[in-house]
Amino acid sequence: MSATRLLVLGIVRGYGRAHGYRVGHDLLSWGADEWANVKWGSIYHALKALTQAGHLLDHNDIPGRTDYELTERGEAEFMRLLRDAVRRPQPRPDFLGAALAMLPSLPRAEAITLLRERLATLEETRDKAQAQVDAWAEPPHVRELFGLWEHTAAGGAEWTRGVIERLEAGAYVMAGEPGSPGKPGSWPQLQSSPEHPAP
Repeated sequence: MSATRLLVLGIVRGYGRAHGYRVGHDLLSWGADEWANVKWGSIYHALKALTQAGHLLDHNDIPGRTDYELTERGEAEFMRLLRDAVRRPQPRPDFLGAALAMLPSLPRAEAITLLRERLATLEETRDKAQAQVDAWAEPPHVRELFGLWEHTAAGGAEWTRGVIERLEAGAYVMAGEPGSPGKPGSWPQLQSSPEHPAP
């Protein structure tokens, strides 16, 4: 649910105000149904639950359609989920995928700091798994499990180092920088800008 919550909050935040179909359309166009197991039912369930929790405010100005807007509490929850997803490696990739989709919501320096925390955790996990591979005796095939963990953590660490290097080199437009998609309500302006023509 955390990945779905992060994505739903992030899309509503990006548009400033969005209805369920727009949220779902964006998520499905990003392939989130495959990498985060997001379905139409889970999107509407998340919108309802987030509204009940005070993270979203619903508007029924147009008959038959509900628009959603992020509350101050919702902004805090979005940033908490985003920061956690960037800094903490998880066994499933959906939480990180959601964080990457919303990465420009963070200032560059903060994103780099959070990614360095992630890198340190991955390197620690890699080293621990390597020690388990070296020390394991019986049954011998279980060594493959620790080898998988070592390989996964090593690959994650290498990828994370690459993202940090790209961000340090100025890749992507991050929060607080001109043209950033990370500012609440900025997505409609980006869609109609010369660099992002309206569909």
